[in-house]
Amino acid sequence: MTVAVVTDSTSALPAGANGSITVVPLSVVINDQAGREGIDVTPVGVAKALADRRTKITTSRPTPGEFAAAYRAAFEAGATGIVSVHISARLSGTIEAAHLAAAEVGGAIEVVDSGSTGMGLGFAAIEAQAAAALGQEIAAVRRAAELAASETDVYFYVDTLEHLRQGGRIGAASKLVGTALAVKPILHVEDGTIVSCDRVRTTAKALDRLVDLAALAAKDSPVDVAVQHLDSPDRASLLVDAIRARLGDRIRDLHVTEISATIAAHVGPGVAGIVIHRRSA
Repeated sequence: MTVAVVTDSTSALPAGANGSITVVPLSVVINDQAGREGIDVTPVGVAKALADRRTKITTSRPTPGEFAAAYRAAFEAGATGIVSVHISARLSGTIEAAHLAAAEVGGAIEVVDSGSTGMGLGFAAIEAQAAAALGQEIAAVRRAAELAASETDVYFYVDTLEHLRQGGRIGAASKLVGTALAVKPILHVEDGTIVSCDRVRTTAKALDRLVDLAALAAKDSPVDVAVQHLDSPDRASLLVDAIRARLGDRIRDLHVTEISATIAAHVGPGVAGIVIHRRSA
């Protein structure tokens, strides 16, 4: 059985890590000009647009037709099944479009809600592809995605909660809006939504706390790590050095990537995060 793996562009897969995964892009609309992220719109472009408060930025999910085209292309290329892994349904309507497309196309298509985004989704897609590359059947490929999602934790820091508030993606962390400007929120993806897990007073302390939380999330397991940021390579470099010092040779793979343009539009500039994927071996 040949199983194809499909994901969406919010996964922000690192170069060279996606293998033959098909990525269906979301769209970012900047001042009424729509573009597909990763193709027409970049995270840095969004960061620059966000610097001008007059700029209006919105995002939209892929259409069912775009997913249907991706699924048909996979079947035409010889796939006998498809596992389609996506951003949390509580953060985006993307997975709804995938379900609609799967019903339209028919055949063996399994749609999986990762309950996350960024590399919280990316690791699930990568593990699904690894299982597919071994020739595993569609049920096993789906299980690989679901297991990876369940064993992945996402922690991130933002300079301000305002962008998340405006986009309605803030979840239980909304209670922090309007707190003192000096408070730096640490956020966590939990049960498919964004919640607050800590607050500190400075950016330096926020980055230190991210490393603490990531190390706790790693438990005693070997791990894959992703450090993600938006136009903040210096912050990413600090996090990479710190997490390497804490976890040492328990790290199997370490990726440094910018978040997707869509996520950038909702979190704003300055974001930095660590994603921990616990491995069984």
